[in-house]
Amino acid sequence: MDFELDDGQRLVQQTARDYAQKTILPQAAAIDREERFPFEILKGLGELGLLAVNVPAALGGSEAGVVAYSLAMTEVARACASTAVTMAVTNMVGEVIAKFGTPAQAERHCPRLADGTWAAGAFALSEPGAGSDPGGMRTTARKVDGGWVLDGQKAWITSGAHAGVIVVWARTGGPGTAGISCFLVEKDHKGLLVGKHEDKLGLRGSNTVTLTFDDCEVPDDALFGELDGGFKIAMMALDGGRIGIASQAIGIGLAALDEAIVYAKDRQQFGKAIAEFQAIQWMIADSTTELSAARMLALRAAWLKEHTRPHSREASMAKVWASEAAVRACNRSVQIHGGYGYTREFAAERHLRDVRVSMIYEGTSEIQRTVIARQVLR
Repeated sequence: MDFELDDGQRLVQQTARDYAQKTILPQAAAIDREERFPFEILKGLGELGLLAVNVPAALGGSEAGVVAYSLAMTEVARACASTAVTMAVTNMVGEVIAKFGTPAQAERHCPRLADGTWAAGAFALSEPGAGSDPGGMRTTARKVDGGWVLDGQKAWITSGAHAGVIVVWARTGGPGTAGISCFLVEKDHKGLLVGKHEDKLGLRGSNTVTLTFDDCEVPDDALFGELDGGFKIAMMALDGGRIGIASQAIGIGLAALDEAIVYAKDRQQFGKAIAEFQAIQWMIADSTTELSAARMLALRAAWLKEHTRPHSREASMAKVWASEAAVRACNRSVQIHGGYGYTREFAAERHLRDVRVSMIYEGTSEIQRTVIARQVLR
């Protein structure tokens, strides 16, 4: 087994690291505090090719592969988790349009997502009553002359208020997952109503809204993929999205570990640095070990996807382990900081707030375990 990165992967990783540390990190606390959507930072990511890492070059992407994308996500998340989740969804939307869209759809949307012309892309699958169970969705698409009319509501939509294009799932057939189709809806389309920004525990610089479709008429060419074939697109997109969220969680966990190490070396108690106490050393050792394992799982899933091999189980394994390991690492970081970890004077509390949702979105930990078990027990 070869664990060495190739030159292209190292270049993407270093490019993301340099931009994250020099440009994003100095603004991360303010982005969180002010709940500021990072338009300028995202434009910079687009200029560096980091908003379309696995999109073909002919469509404006970097065409650097899934492993490079995972590495870049970790570096950006290590600086600012809010920016990273926006980057993740935009990459996912661009990639899924490039893969499943018509040439006209791909040529219209992918370059604008890639270069930051559009601030973000959005992925509208979840509903107030259909999260882990997409087969329960109630949003409908009704065929009319020249197009479709969408009616319904989507919930927890990342970047929904700012996305240039939104991938929307709606029911076009019977019950369950077999009658679901996919549509591309552009920003400010008539009948598309954006709800209030959710007041979240973490990721406060990431925009999260409800989207309502009220007699939202879209043309025939807004249909994305095959009629009644939307569920397959969603599941394939989520497999890749889980690699991105695993990578994001690793970045947040590493940031928390970095903060804990610096603090432990500096903080004095009983006449010596707390880093000299075994209790602290064991927490740092556990976080280092678990995050290293998470990185290997994420890169394995990324490698499998990049080589067009089955990766659904591996993506779920990476996502559940990385998210839960990162939550533990962030919790230990707060503990190592003691009372200071509970204040905004240090970044430890922000990392803990930001990382918690990684066990929920792109499929909860419980759903990941279900996916893994189903494949093992076949």
